[in-house]
Order: sequence, then structure tokens, then C-alpha cells
Amino acid sequence: MRLTFEANRVFLNYIMKNYPDLYLKIWKAVKGVRKGRVATYGQIALVCDLRGQPRLVGYALHNLPPGSGVPWHRIVNSKGMISLRAHTSGHEHQKHLLEQEGIVFENGKIDLAKYGAESRSEGNRRKAHRAKSGRIGKQDRTLE
Repeated sequence: MRLTFEANRVFLNYIMKNYPDLYLKIWKAVKGVRKGRVATYGQIALVCDLRGQPRLVGYALHNLPPGSGVPWHRIVNSKGMISLRAHTSGHEHQKHLLEQEGIVFENGKIDLAKYGAESRSEGNRRKAHRAKSGRIGKQDRTLE
């Protein structure tokens, strides 16, 4: 069921009033997506214990304060596509930022298997390998 614009606005106001730290949690999770990688709205929702709430991630990114430093452009939809309407300045800006980080688009899509943020299990395998070789540190933070 799709909510009307007014219902979405009421829901957003309710979230902001009753859960002010929620957006901070989402923004922090987005900051965890490394340069040259992307994550989906759904992945960020899962990391923030918001299963089934990818739209809430979109709302949080839409309400980022200017100059926040949160890499909003690294978040795409589950198809590996930019969610902003195609051929708009916002869409082109996000695409440009991603391409500057080395992300390649094929037919308007990003290969999530190649450029997606690593899963926790993938990251754990890499950590185990680095631990054996004595190379473990800050780079070991992964996104679920």
C-alpha cells in the first residue's frame, strides 16, 4: 500500500519527533560505506535494525543538513540504480560523484556484486585472513 504525500509527511514528522537519534544512526551507517562502493537503501535499513524500512533511509538522506559529509551518493536502490529521476540534475550529480569514485554504470545500473559494500560474512573472512598474516586494523569495519 502506498502512502499519500500527506501521510508520508505526517509519518516523517512523527519519526523526527519521537526518534530523533534514528536519522543520526542512519547517517552513521551511510558514513560506513567506503569510497568506491555502494549500498542499497535496504542494506542500510538492515544495519540500522529497520528491516522493511528502506524508505525511511531515503527520508533520512533527503533531510541531510548541508555540508554534513555523509556520502549520500553511495546509496542506490536494490536494482543497483540511482533512485532519483533519470536525466535530472540530481541524478546526473549522483552519477558523476559515483563515477569519480570508480563506479562503472552499465545500461544505467551498477553491478552490486562488484561494487556493493561487503557483507559481514565476506568481511569476516577477510579479517580472519588478515589476522593470520598480522594485518588487522581500521580497514576491517564492514557493512552488513
